[in-house]
Amino acid sequence: MLATINLIRREFNAYFLSPIAYVVLSVFLAVTGCFFALIVSNLNTNGPHGIEFPLRFMLDNWIFWLVYLFIPPLLTMRLFAEELSTGTLEMLMTSPIRDWQVVLSKYAACLAFYIVMWLPTFVFLPVICRAEVLDSSGNVVSLDPRPIWSSYLGLLLAGAMFLALGLLVSSLVRSQMVSALLSLVLSLIFVATGMLPLEDTGSPLYRVLYFLGVPLHFSRDFSRGIIDTRHLVLYVSVTLLCLFLTVRSLESRRWR
Repeated sequence: MLATINLIRREFNAYFLSPIAYVVLSVFLAVTGCFFALIVSNLNTNGPHGIEFPLRFMLDNWIFWLVYLFIPPLLTMRLFAEELSTGTLEMLMTSPIRDWQVVLSKYAACLAFYIVMWLPTFVFLPVICRAEVLDSSGNVVSLDPRPIWSSYLGLLLAGAMFLALGLLVSSLVRSQMVSALLSLVLSLIFVATGMLPLEDTGSPLYRVLYFLGVPLHFSRDFSRGIIDTRHLVLYVSVTLLCLFLTVRSLESRRWR
């Protein structure tokens, strides 16, 4: 257990020694800061972008998902690819620590940094949650905080899935750039499918895209305070599958 904790601390601290992490953090906070400023200015707007579901203004915007798409690949591309290219992975695998502990430690470190990225956005929440605005009838109402917390729950679970996907790709290649590109392409499957303009919401194709399309999960459910168990099953199952395959990827290197 002590070795696992030390490895988590080592991987987490490594993020703050990399300029890429600071660039990602700066761009992310700049984009989300602009969105939250627009959310506050739109609190008096009638409809789902105003007093009903304020975070939907950000989570239903393609600009947010375009920025979000690059974050997990950039956070995970170095976790195994860097050690494969420098030859330090063999040293790590010969240490008295199991493969699943190595995978869990690296995953926990990148997930912790992902959570740290979102922590500054909590500064805006008291302003949004305590806002009292006028509804369409002219009555003073307070915002329902449940759509906000369900949105953050969805962002945590979706981020966990994308990070696990990037971790798996990083364990398969030696180049960080190739790892980032492959992870970006695979993540694009879950993001682009949720942004396709489909009018027939009852077709089988739409149901498949709705199950896979992460932006649709947020615009139709999470940002409205709805937690659909189908989305939770997708996020958790893909996360566990990717972590399992990552452990198997490390074990296969012992057989070579």
